Amino acid sequence: MSDNSVDPSGNTEAFRAFTRTGPEEAVTSKLPLLIGGGVVVVALIALVAFLAL
Repeated sequence: MSDNSVDPSGNTEAFRAFTRTGPEEAVTSKLPLLIGGGVVVVALIALVAFLAL
């Protein structure tokens, strides 16, 4: 009995077409932005505490 489903790993072209999901976009992480924002908040709190003394 033959298998009608095509294995995408059977050849390189089929595998590349199988793994391609759309336009390739760079995945950006929000972690550096969150860390930078946290540092700014801590610095502002420290500045306010220093000026309050």
